[in-house]
Amino acid sequence: MSIAFIVVSIFFMLCCVALVWAILSQDKRNAGGVGSIAGMGNVADTYWGKNKSRSGEGRLEAITKFGAVILGVVSVILCII
Repeated sequence: MSIAFIVVSIFFMLCCVALVWAILSQDKRNAGGVGSIAGMGNVADTYWGKNKSRSGEGRLEAITKFGAVILGVVSVILCII
């Protein structure tokens, strides 16, 4: 095995662990469409919804999205190597 493959594999494993951590750390209140069925209305209209990106939960969502993209790119690189 080449050194590049080993380095990318270790980075892939670290990305997997980070992504699992980010997903499990998110708040469980956002359980799909349950809020709209229960009559919570549009969350984007509330103060919390407008400032969600500044909160810790917003950062975790951004980390999750970024981590998923990085994981996909690294997995394609591993397939090419």
